[in-house]
Amino acid sequence: MDALAGMAVYAKVVEAHGFSAAARELGMSKSAVSKQVAALEARLGARLLNRTTRRLSLTDAGAVFHDRCLRLLADAEEAAAAVGSLQAEPRGLLRVNAPMSFGILHLAPAVPEFAARHPDITVDLTLNDRVVDLVEEGYDVAVRIARLPDSTLVARRLAPSRRLLCASPDYLARHGVPQRPADLKGHNCLLYTSATTRPEDWRFTGPDGEVSVRVSGTLRANNGDVLRAAAVAGLGLALLPSFLAGPDLCAGRLRAVMPDYGDDGGAVYAVYPGGRYLSAKVRAFVDFLAARFGPRPYWEPEAPSE
Repeated sequence: MDALAGMAVYAKVVEAHGFSAAARELGMSKSAVSKQVAALEARLGARLLNRTTRRLSLTDAGAVFHDRCLRLLADAEEAAAAVGSLQAEPRGLLRVNAPMSFGILHLAPAVPEFAARHPDITVDLTLNDRVVDLVEEGYDVAVRIARLPDSTLVARRLAPSRRLLCASPDYLARHGVPQRPADLKGHNCLLYTSATTRPEDWRFTGPDGEVSVRVSGTLRANNGDVLRAAAVAGLGLALLPSFLAGPDLCAGRLRAVMPDYGDDGGAVYAVYPGGRYLSAKVRAFVDFLAARFGPRPYWEPEAPSE
């Protein structure tokens, strides 16, 4: 720590453009500041400052060392803040963003328990189905369900997410059970619309690798719960996330079809801006969700398939 203290004094001398000004800002005597810098130069075996009666200037070695000092001091401050955040009690306003259906089904029941555990945190939960800019819009953390693109955000996987091809028993009795992707061209397919995907292009991974098929249908919606309700009502086939279809599959209101052709929906992630350290409130929320959902989440159905 003596070396780090010497670096801090040296950086302050450079910033203040002199020993006297640095001493005042540090609350030290001028002679003590001068001794710290002299000891640093002796340890390094190099002159860092050119001193005259009228001005102070950096040597080449001093300029290089000053740049490194600033980085090391910032790292030390970050390390101290990180430890402090681990020790600090989670508190304050926590702004959370999540997809509509997932938020209603799985976050809404979870928030009361989280709030009871952390009474000093106020949760501000916003639900919508667009990809928000966390930094620009001031969110602390978001839940996302997808294959995540590369970004500056930090992502923590909370749970797996599968997409299952589902239909009601009544629909399958009337129209037959598709066995392979090519069969879907003869079916009414219920399409999820978003700004980032082509709703009519469905992709599956089967015995022969990845298969893509273009489908069509009489309903498009930008909300998965709308498609789930339509599938339960017998309108057609829907490609639904397991977190949404699970209860209907377990109750027999929906059947999963084409078991040999899976669709990897990615995973459920908590994402938050990268930064110097993770705040205690975000850490508490993400840890809570990871423990609640886990690698085998409660919504994953053990459902009969066709």
